[in-house]
Order: sequence, then structure tokens, then C-alpha cells
Amino acid sequence: MSKIHGVNLGNWLVLEKWMHPALFEGVAAEDETDLCRLLPRDELLARLKKHRDTYVTLEDFKWIKAHGLDTVRIPVPHFIFGDAPAFCDPYVPCIEYLDKAFDWAEETGLKILIDLHTAPDSQNGFDNGGICGVCKFWQKPENEARVIKVLGMLSARYADRPALFGVQILNEPISPELWKHIEGRYPPADPEYAAGSGPVPFEFLCSFYKKAYKEIRRYLGEDKVVMFHDGFRLKMWKEFMQTEEFKNVWLDTHIYMMLPGEFETKDMAGLVLSRFRDDIREMAQHFPVVVGEWCLSHNPKGMDAMTDWEKKLSYRMLADAQLMAWDESAGFFFWSYKLMSDPAGWDFRKCVENGWLPEMIGQ
Repeated sequence: MSKIHGVNLGNWLVLEKWMHPALFEGVAAEDETDLCRLLPRDELLARLKKHRDTYVTLEDFKWIKAHGLDTVRIPVPHFIFGDAPAFCDPYVPCIEYLDKAFDWAEETGLKILIDLHTAPDSQNGFDNGGICGVCKFWQKPENEARVIKVLGMLSARYADRPALFGVQILNEPISPELWKHIEGRYPPADPEYAAGSGPVPFEFLCSFYKKAYKEIRRYLGEDKVVMFHDGFRLKMWKEFMQTEEFKNVWLDTHIYMMLPGEFETKDMAGLVLSRFRDDIREMAQHFPVVVGEWCLSHNPKGMDAMTDWEKKLSYRMLADAQLMAWDESAGFFFWSYKLMSDPAGWDFRKCVENGWLPEMIGQ
């Protein structure tokens, strides 16, 4: 099995304010839901059309291919089809752009992993879930049914496209441990609406993933991957989907190094190799494991006092350590391909141009 060397096309069809603040100018919105609610409709349509038309193009697919990558993970929203007002208003659908992505991928020889990145009422409360501070997707059967329907619609639409690598069921359903930090980091714009939110139970995830798998397999052959996220509970999945009825199922985990605490150590490379490589190796006995999101952003002690050369060395050492660790996996997707803001370590193109990542990372 060939390893996947990929990059995420984040902030193209699912918006994240920190990655492109100018999209949110003029309104007090921190997430895509409030942006769509607060911005006058004509302005919203014009702003999103310009963004979607220019943020990712055929030229970007050519650049990605030319730098040794083979697959793109494309986050898409639950309202992508715009077919059900109860779930899709006030959002702006975007299925035509995913169609274009498949055309570009087939022209350039890239593969696509469709990543359903949001759900009605959100599965995590992150800004990338579409509505900050809210996590009630799992509490309403109609939300679950809607997500499963959208996964089926996506699978049916692209089943025969040569560029399709697979479908990821849902991005980052939040765990009880991470939920503890949501209120302080992603306060809801409407606390009354957010009331009752909470982490996604493991038992619900198991049931939901099995239903979603069956719906996707109605349309996709067993040569296509069905991927699920670990819900920030990597080692809890060892006995899951291990029977013969489940074919070509991959496990996605996301690993970031920029949080306070243990990640402030100067020995970032040692931490990566001693902890994360071992975790991946352990879980790879049960599933092909993909590191679906990672970056070079980090905050070691003393970084503010480092020279430019020392900072470059720090990024290079972290990149080398992560690539060594990810070699235990079935592949990776860097987050993200590009940003319009400038936090160091998140923009794949800049990381390559700065010499922090290899020019031909897939080779």
C-alpha cells in the first residue's frame, strides 16, 4: 500500500476566520454561521463567490502536484448542496466548487479525500465546526440522519470519478477532555442557543460511524477508503469495525504541537518520536492510520530569544521528527495549503518556501 502524502485545502469551502480575517470584515462574527446571518445577503454572496473563485484554483493543484504530493483533503460543509432549507439556511452552498476540484485533480493526477467538516448544530464547538461554542449535533436524530444523507449524496455524486480516494465521515467530534476548554476558547455568540451543548459520547460515535459507513458503501466500491476521525480518543478504537463486513476503513488522527504545557519543551523532536510515533505504531495494528492534520506551529521555551537561524533550525527539526513519526502511518495531510493571515508554521507553501519542509515532501 502506497503512503499518502497530502495537504488540506482548509478555509476554501469551510471558513475559519483566523485563516482569512478579511472575509469577516464589517461584522462581529467569529464563525461562518454568524457571518451568514449578519452580513447583508448580496454582500455575502459576492464576498463568498470572490473567495471561492480565487482561494484555490487549477494553478494551486498544479503546484501541489509539482511538489511531490499526491492527495488533497477537502473540507466541505454539511450545507454543500443547499437542498434543505431547514439545514442549509442561511448558508451559501458550494457543490459546484467541489465539482471543479475533481476536474482539476483529474487534470493534474491528484486524488481527493472528501472530508465532511461540519454538521448541523456542530460536532465540536470549534470555529471550524461552523458555530463556536455549540455542540448539539449528536442530541437530535434528525441531525444525524441529515449528515448520513449528505454523505450518501456526496458518495453517489463522485463514485465514478477517477480522482476519488475516499470519504471521511465527520471531522473532529469532540471528546469530554477537550470540551472542558471550549467555553473559554470559543465562546458562543448566542449562549441561550448553546445551552445544553456537550461532548460527543463514544457510544454515539460508534453507532453513527457504522450507519454512515453503510450509507457510503451503498455507492462506493471497496477500493475507495471510508475514513473516520478518532474523536480525540485514539486508542479507544482497537476493537471497532474489525469484522469482515467493514472493508477498507482508515482511522484519522490530528496532532498539533502548539498548545501550552508539555509542548513548550525544547525537545519537541524527542516528544514526537517517543510519544506520537509509538501511538501510531500501536494503532496501526488495527487500522491504516492517517495523520489527517498536522503543522509546524510550535512554541518551545525561549523561542522569542532565538535568532532567525535558530528558529529555522527549530522548524526543520520539528518537521523532520514529525515526518519520521508519520512514516509509521499510512500517510498524512498537512494543515493547511495556504493562509491569508501569517501565523508561522501553518501555511504549507510558506513552509516549503522557507526551507522548513522538503521541496518534494512526497519523495
